Amino acid sequence: MILELIIALLCGVTAGTLTGLLPGIHINLVSAILISSSSILLTIFSPIALVIFIVSMTITHTFLDFIPSIFLGAPDEDTTLSVLPGHEFLLKGRAHEAIILTLYGGLIGIFLIITFSPIFIYIFPIIYSNLKFVMFFLLVFANVYLIFKEKKSKTTALIIFLLSGFLGLATITLPLKESLLPLLTGLFGSSSLIVSISKSQKIPKQKIILLKKLKISKKEALLSSIASVLTAPLCAFLPALGTGQAAAIGSDIIGEVKRREFLILLGTINTAIAGLSFITLYSIQKARTGTAVAVQTLLQNITLQNMMIILIIMVISAVLAFFLALFISKLLSKYISKINYRILSLSTLIFITAIVIFFSGWLGFLIFTTATFIGLFTILTGVRRTHLMGSLMLPSIIFYLPF
Repeated sequence: MILELIIALLCGVTAGTLTGLLPGIHINLVSAILISSSSILLTIFSPIALVIFIVSMTITHTFLDFIPSIFLGAPDEDTTLSVLPGHEFLLKGRAHEAIILTLYGGLIGIFLIITFSPIFIYIFPIIYSNLKFVMFFLLVFANVYLIFKEKKSKTTALIIFLLSGFLGLATITLPLKESLLPLLTGLFGSSSLIVSISKSQKIPKQKIILLKKLKISKKEALLSSIASVLTAPLCAFLPALGTGQAAAIGSDIIGEVKRREFLILLGTINTAIAGLSFITLYSIQKARTGTAVAVQTLLQNITLQNMMIILIIMVISAVLAFFLALFISKLLSKYISKINYRILSLSTLIFITAIVIFFSGWLGFLIFTTATFIGLFTILTGVRRTHLMGSLMLPSIIFYLPF
């Protein structure tokens, strides 16, 4: 039994590494494949072993997925805001430093989850029972707030929110497999890659800073902790509110933050939200992520013992993922300047396009193309890319209409 759980943990860490590094291959996709094959897998493995695989994959993914975002400009929906500060670090030869900052943030996120888990477990149900009746108004307020805080153009932000929102509505009504894959990959991934290809930037030699020489201050750790504790729970209550939006709200709460602090904040919130999704599943029986849905399917009645196992797996996975990401970042830092960046970006774009066609067909490719143009429009206008999450928020707002 113990050997089975260890194997599940290591396989999950391996899978999370692959999903983190390969743009377009998301943990939700792997979870969906696992659940579709569960009738066969459950004859070989126990349900808790499959749950451990999913949890370790999820936490590992949150540590590794900043690597393609910062080195390639190919984020997933959780790391999109890291592209701008991360790319700045890359062009200054400090990409490895940027990765380390997000990794420290991930460790802070795990610490917060473990520290506040009793509060999340026992207080969430009380709060949620009172909030679920005003969910529509909370969702509207969250998006109005983000649009109002837009510095470039509030009108453009609203247009982007509505364009991506209506595309999201169209996508979920179409007979598509893995419908979120073409939608989110187009909005956040391919659009960034096309910009990188068009600029034809030369990547300077990267500095590989030693871990012991890069320390985060108490102020940086405290700011990211406060912002995460205040905003991460919002994602547990408000469907479709993601890491990018939580980070944007969090940075507004704690005031103007520097690039270093923002990368730490993103790492903290990204991991905290992922871990919190499993606690939410236990406390209010609501699945807010694809991986949480998979766990809910495998363990229809999650016990406190199951929850304790999940928390332990989170900690072990985070430690393993930290050192894995550190090693891979060093490797990429060593060779990235020697690689033709335009060809690398073009190859990545071709790869994720092929993934979209393979899993979602030509109808998915049409969604992917439309989403890419909306993503490009957002980048060129310079407004916050968090408004693209209207693709998930608008359908949620309509779903919770009180009339």
